[in-house]
Amino acid sequence: MATLGDENDPTTEDDAMSPPAVAACPDPELDGMMLLPMPPQDGFTAEDLDRIPNLPRHTELIDGNLVFVSPQKFFHMFAVTLLNRQMDAQAPADFIVCREMTAVLGKRQRPEPDLMLVRSSALRNPDDTWFAAEDVSLVVEVVSPESEIRDRVRKPRLYAEAGIAHFWLVEQEERRGATVHVYELDPLTNQYALVGSYRDRLKVGGPCNFDIDLTQWPWPDRG
Repeated sequence: MATLGDENDPTTEDDAMSPPAVAACPDPELDGMMLLPMPPQDGFTAEDLDRIPNLPRHTELIDGNLVFVSPQKFFHMFAVTLLNRQMDAQAPADFIVCREMTAVLGKRQRPEPDLMLVRSSALRNPDDTWFAAEDVSLVVEVVSPESEIRDRVRKPRLYAEAGIAHFWLVEQEERRGATVHVYELDPLTNQYALVGSYRDRLKVGGPCNFDIDLTQWPWPDRG
């Protein structure tokens, strides 16, 4: 992934609702290339993601910086699909499993988890592009090599600070498939505590009952 802008945590309010400025492109040789938006001095806000024209799909906002997604690897795609399919089949009626949606965690924090378990009551408008943190019960991140620090460190910290009670971190194992590390929020420390790590079968009771087969990988020599 690539980021645009400096890491910061500004607190000043900005009521301007016009789209952020886009960098000029005076060189004809650059015609047809994507123009990156000019970052405001205080960084972008969560609302900017819906107002900046022509952003690439899956653009996130971390610490006021735009984060763009690199080409997806097979492991990442298959792990998300494997979990999504089984979670969707087992989730109770008052929850819905979402992908390709962002979560607003603060003014300058709007990541896109690989999967979210969201309360059905949060579905208000079919044109919504994000969910509030208080409506999210579980976030799932599949570790990618190019975003390992964000997946392992920064994003879990943001999810915990936003009060999301459950977090799963999915990692690739050499020719074995995936390991899912399950965390729950400790209300005393406001940090995630490891509940367990699962390789062949993921069986948990929170935020609802899931029993997920992690062995359904396509290569025949697995293990």
